[in-house]
Amino acid sequence: MKSLINLYKEAYGGLSGPSWMLALVILINRSGSMVLPFLSVYLTTALGYEVKEAGYILSVYGVGALCGGLLGGKLTDSFGHFYIQFLSLLVSGVVFICIAFIDGYYALMLAVFLVSMIAESLRPANASSIAHYAKPGNLTRSFSLNRMAVNLGFSIGPALGGILAAVSYKYLFLGDGLTCILAGLVFYFYFRNKEGNRSLTKRKTDPSHQVKSPYRDLLYLAFVVGTCLYATMFFQLFMTLPLYYADVYTLGERQIGGLIALNGLIVFAVEMVLVYKIGTRYKLAKLISIGTICLTISFSLLALFSGWHILVISMIILSLSEILAMPYMATLAVERSVEANRGSYMGLYTVAYSTAFILAPLLGTSVIDRFGYDVLWWILSGLAIVCSIALYIVVSKMGIVYQKA
Repeated sequence: MKSLINLYKEAYGGLSGPSWMLALVILINRSGSMVLPFLSVYLTTALGYEVKEAGYILSVYGVGALCGGLLGGKLTDSFGHFYIQFLSLLVSGVVFICIAFIDGYYALMLAVFLVSMIAESLRPANASSIAHYAKPGNLTRSFSLNRMAVNLGFSIGPALGGILAAVSYKYLFLGDGLTCILAGLVFYFYFRNKEGNRSLTKRKTDPSHQVKSPYRDLLYLAFVVGTCLYATMFFQLFMTLPLYYADVYTLGERQIGGLIALNGLIVFAVEMVLVYKIGTRYKLAKLISIGTICLTISFSLLALFSGWHILVISMIILSLSEILAMPYMATLAVERSVEANRGSYMGLYTVAYSTAFILAPLLGTSVIDRFGYDVLWWILSGLAIVCSIALYIVVSKMGIVYQKA
């Protein structure tokens, strides 16, 4: 037990104060992330839309996220990460509250687009902040700390959301909005006069990394496409898995929230220690590739077996995929950029996830509607194998072999 405690101390030690505060802001924000995990269930049960109609609205969320990622990256390079983060948190909170009182299909579609665009503009600004405030040598662990906060928040949010949804779905939007506003205020008062650590952003980099625009960096573009495919599969966690739990296993909101919360708890408990122990020992290409293969195992289990225990095992393996792939993907995006174009690089990286928000519900709901859940799980399993091989090749060629944290 003493060795385990010391391991956690070492994994979390040496991180800067601002890195911890960024994690706290994200924790507050994501603890209110109650809408997205239940949005498909809300649209089909509370509002009575068909699965396909719900899929279109979820895809509109992805379109907004795509626009927000591009816009947030450009605005971050132009105005700085501080203002973009603050305004994104504050304004998205207000819009979330307004959505609670909208039930018309097209009005709801427009509102979902707006809140997604505003909320997702936070991502490139936040990633730039993490790089700005990280201590030398702690970049990947700083990203993992932030992701730890995200996943702890996602453990709290869906679990709390399941309780609130059982009373009224409107409370989901109110809770999400208020926590966004609170996170924005905490961020503003702490970071308004805070200086960053410039050693990372001023470091000398390999000439191959000195690309003026990410859109002319062909290897990076290939990496972004691979990341998008990975995220399209992973986001079934929010898009179709809740429907699967409700339709096939007839689980209630609290049980669905509990299963999704399990993902956040696992990542919260394990990721920082795992990144600390294995990140500098194994090649990034291998870690990301293994993480992607874990998706194949997770989805194929759902197709091959049934039972409550299979849902839990599948979620554990899905969480392991996230731990092995996502923190190193973010590190690669930062290491490929320099300070002058970091917002654009992180914005394009965010676009990979935003595009996945569009593709994930369209792929998931369309296959379910025509062929059923089992076919969807087999399609995703096959795509994960292809994605794993492609990412291994691309990341190997990028020249960033080991993480520097």
